[in-house]
Amino acid sequence: MDVTLLSDVSAWQRLGGADTATEIAQQPALWEALAQDLSRARDRLQAFLGDSLNDPNQRVLFTGAGSSGFIAEMVADAINAQWPADVRVVHTTSLLTHPALYLQHDRPTLLVSFGRSGSSPESVAAVDRVRSDVDDARFLDITCNADGELARRGAGRADTCTLLMPSASCDRAFAMTSSLTCMLLAALTVFDRSPWDARVARLKQIAALAREGQAQWDAPVATLAQRPFNRVIYLGSGPLEALARECALKVLELTAGRVLALANTPLGFRHGPKSTLDGNTLVVVLRSVQPLARRFEQDLLEELRRDGVAGQVLAIGPHSDIGADDEYTLTVPALDDPWLASVWLGFAQLFALQRSAALGLTPDNPFPDGTVNRVVKGVTIHHG
Repeated sequence: MDVTLLSDVSAWQRLGGADTATEIAQQPALWEALAQDLSRARDRLQAFLGDSLNDPNQRVLFTGAGSSGFIAEMVADAINAQWPADVRVVHTTSLLTHPALYLQHDRPTLLVSFGRSGSSPESVAAVDRVRSDVDDARFLDITCNADGELARRGAGRADTCTLLMPSASCDRAFAMTSSLTCMLLAALTVFDRSPWDARVARLKQIAALAREGQAQWDAPVATLAQRPFNRVIYLGSGPLEALARECALKVLELTAGRVLALANTPLGFRHGPKSTLDGNTLVVVLRSVQPLARRFEQDLLEELRRDGVAGQVLAIGPHSDIGADDEYTLTVPALDDPWLASVWLGFAQLFALQRSAALGLTPDNPFPDGTVNRVVKGVTIHHG
């Protein structure tokens, strides 16, 4: 079967994946647009945050559900390491069921919400819950939809700052792609301690890397996705553990669950999950920029390749002097793992898109029966 490249829009229209393909391809351009948008919003954002991040009593909760929750996981620890404030992640799906574990009425709390549509029931209810349970609560809503509930409800409120992503990032397709990476990079830019100009420059560096990655990986990934893998395992450590979960979710979503996808850490994989390997399994190790982590990753790569049980074992990430057999690497500047996560995610997005098409599914809507929806439905919000 001939492979379909990302740039072949007419082919993707016939395959029912034009929106997904376009939204994957547009990401570098959107990140450059985001750099301009954030520069314009700089004064407003800095005035809203003030000196709160230097207060050890300030709690900052990054939140979201599904892919948006994985954004929160990818950024929270890196931001927490830079500031005296107590920065942590809690998915809205946990905040709503166990609020007493995360909220203290007498502790100032900033809730940072990620939402593509800004209208999912959990996102809206999480804001309401924090507002009702915390005496000094404020809200930064990072969203792609100017007409969503988060943006609409936050308009004109002194306790709320709404940060809109470039309009094209409000993905029309089922799976979150450009929406996720824009919100991820926006949060890293807003909360980083380095000079503002340096932060914005990183966005442009990341965009250039992503373009290089798309050009190099497009055809090889399309060929890879033709292989009959019915199981895909992504492994990442530190902030890349959440990236691994997002990569796995893309496969599950776009193949409508016909390809089982799992996520773990390189060290954790030996503790039982390694038993899932068979000849139809693809293992992808997401390489860290941290030298210590890379040594653990390399050990596992060599072990899995030596065992010969998995159908294929590969690694993606920054090029280095170890891992000479890695198929998908780029030479990267001195950036931390959360900043580079969007680049490596491009591989996973491409693979999920191509695997979906190889299975004869329609990537823009892999669930035509409506059993799973673009914006979650059917959630009853209980109070107590």
